[in-house]
Amino acid sequence: MTDVDAPTTPEMDVVHDDHDAPAGHGDGGAVDHDDDHHDHPSDSRYIVIALILAAITALEVAASYIDLGPIFLPALLGMMVVKFAIVVRMFMHLKFDDRIFSWLFYTGLVLALCVYLAALATFRFFSA
Repeated sequence: MTDVDAPTTPEMDVVHDDHDAPAGHGDGGAVDHDDDHHDHPSDSRYIVIALILAAITALEVAASYIDLGPIFLPALLGMMVVKFAIVVRMFMHLKFDDRIFSWLFYTGLVLALCVYLAALATFRFFSA
């Protein structure tokens, strides 16, 4: 049976959901959200990032039409790594997540580069 005349306070109406709290804040108490605030990019920052990515893509396309000789592949791979890092860190918010996610993504990047270079070596791309 509930007591209808029981006084209620704002503290009683607050529901604390610890699984949304960041690591180290699982004390069951109220979490000060000012400490958890991340400096997420503004809309104008996203536009600047998109323009940078578009410029790098334009350079990649231009590089495919220009004879760069032996620096062609390293240049394309370098631009690919830069674009990957920008997209993962800013658009996927990896910059604001736990470090383990950074290691997972960058390990995947290194693995992909190794597989790509091994495939090129298999087809004797470097000896041509």
